[in-house]
Amino acid sequence: MTVAIYSHPACLEHQLLPGHPESPDRLRAVLAALDHERYAALLRVDAPLATREQLARVHHADLIADVLDGPDLPYRQIDPDTAMTSGSAEAAMRAAGAVCAAIDQVMTGDICRAFCAVRPPGHHATADTAMGFCLFNSVAVGAAHAIAAHGLSRVAIMDFDVHHGNGSQDIFWSDARVLYASTHQSPLYPDTGRTDEHGRTGNIVNAPLPPGAGFAEFRNAIELIVLPALNAFAPELLIISAGFDAHRLDPLANLNLEADDYRWVTGQLVALADRHCGGRIVSSLEGGYSLAALRDSTQAHVDALMR
Repeated sequence: MTVAIYSHPACLEHQLLPGHPESPDRLRAVLAALDHERYAALLRVDAPLATREQLARVHHADLIADVLDGPDLPYRQIDPDTAMTSGSAEAAMRAAGAVCAAIDQVMTGDICRAFCAVRPPGHHATADTAMGFCLFNSVAVGAAHAIAAHGLSRVAIMDFDVHHGNGSQDIFWSDARVLYASTHQSPLYPDTGRTDEHGRTGNIVNAPLPPGAGFAEFRNAIELIVLPALNAFAPELLIISAGFDAHRLDPLANLNLEADDYRWVTGQLVALADRHCGGRIVSSLEGGYSLAALRDSTQAHVDALMR
């Protein structure tokens, strides 16, 4: 059983203003966490660039052109939270390309599971709008690639980032081939993800958690809401939006998970993937803004993927 890590130095070149929480130090912390002898057997793969064709399956041409062909400025503000610098376009293309390439290897059986250690994150980017630190929606690009390139008809995205993945939900709102499930704090940015948001075909599953919630509430949401929906859907591939900002140390939210809670939920998802899709999982880094929590949670998550 081979697990791969996808990353690329270009993902460090998306450099925002000093003090911005979505900094290259996040990825450095993740890579340092995986620079340990117990991860020596992991396959290390350079993330390729996504193609415009892959991006265009989920993003409008105007957004793609704005990110890839817009003014090459040292700094360009997109919204109050989101900006671009000269290295941002390549970083975003490598992030989306990592997920697509990992899916290719998982689907051909070259590897069983993968973790994409990339940035910027992606799950807030909608079909036509870059927002919430996100330029392209990497997991959405990957899910659409799995359908187009590998003929899948049931792809699940599980998102345990503390912020709801409004972009992923928006992109697949009417697509019965993709189940999007999310646990997240509510209320919190982006103020989406209510329990009554089901998608046009019932393919959206939201399990919001109140501020201050910890493992007991998170476990109930996973066991009573998320896992039953995923089991009923029986995915042919499972994609994880792996945000680690529900950790109690994270400065941008108010949940109280620990690193071992990510080990637990990843183990549950591995067992589900083993049951339905030959263990095939591709996970991609989303949020997580405490470097200590990010380091420990990444190790717990990858440990469980290696099980």
